[in-house]
Amino acid sequence: MKITMLAAMATAIQLALSSMVQAATPEPVSAKVAPTPAQALADQRPAARSTKQVPYITGVWEIYPDPFAGDANTFVELEPPAGGPKLREPYATQWKAHRDKRNAMLKAGTPLADPSTLCLPEGMPSVMGAIFPLQILQTPGQVVVLEEFLSQTRRILLNKKMPPVEEVTPSHFGYSIGRWEGNTLVVTTLGVREDTQFFEIPHSTEMKITERIRLTKPGYLENQIVIEDPKVLLEPYRFTFGYKRNNEYEITEYLCEKEDPLFKVNADGTVQMKVGGDSEDKPKDSASETSESKTPKKPQ
Repeated sequence: MKITMLAAMATAIQLALSSMVQAATPEPVSAKVAPTPAQALADQRPAARSTKQVPYITGVWEIYPDPFAGDANTFVELEPPAGGPKLREPYATQWKAHRDKRNAMLKAGTPLADPSTLCLPEGMPSVMGAIFPLQILQTPGQVVVLEEFLSQTRRILLNKKMPPVEEVTPSHFGYSIGRWEGNTLVVTTLGVREDTQFFEIPHSTEMKITERIRLTKPGYLENQIVIEDPKVLLEPYRFTFGYKRNNEYEITEYLCEKEDPLFKVNADGTVQMKVGGDSEDKPKDSASETSESKTPKKPQ
């Protein structure tokens, strides 16, 4: 009996000591591996947001139908789309008189210069007329429009809030924000400079341009444009530009100088084509033509 009790007590003591040892023994610590620079950078990035599929409009686009088809190195005076706007007075009378003068000078062989002739940016909405090819680039936060003529750049910021017009710094292209509504890119533009004019149509600082850009079928793009400016227009001015994709054409640098190699601007504001054998009259590498009276570059 005594032996049995002693054995039981010894076993109890061993169990107690074993528990005390286990409790006092710290758990092994796992070795920590320092993250790689790439992993550290990834951890700092915001979580990717799911984005729905939108139409693919990236690429080079040319005006369609081509208003210059069959003409080469000649002055072709384009008419304002949709017959022009309905203007308030005195703007209507003044604009008509200027257009009549421009057309008369063209028929006389001495066309008037315009901002593009003077190497100035076309601005909005003239740039979307695609007298020279346009390249559209889509990114998650922007749609960028590049025009070959003067290497012009227009940026459309997606899903941004439009600031009040008085807070927008006036510029040739204005401040553009856009959003996708189904398969249509809806773009609003404010802040176009008053001296940046579409077919020399006057406008106020409150002019608003709305575009609805969509694919009509594979390889064809449509841009429905509405210009609103109650101070100058009797009603919104509506017209549409069409484009055809050209996967073969590559946009190149296309700049001009005050002394253009193809024509000269006379002191009276008229434009004269350069002819003759003088070295200064011969075309050079870069050229400029007017936004309303020129032939677009075509792929060779």
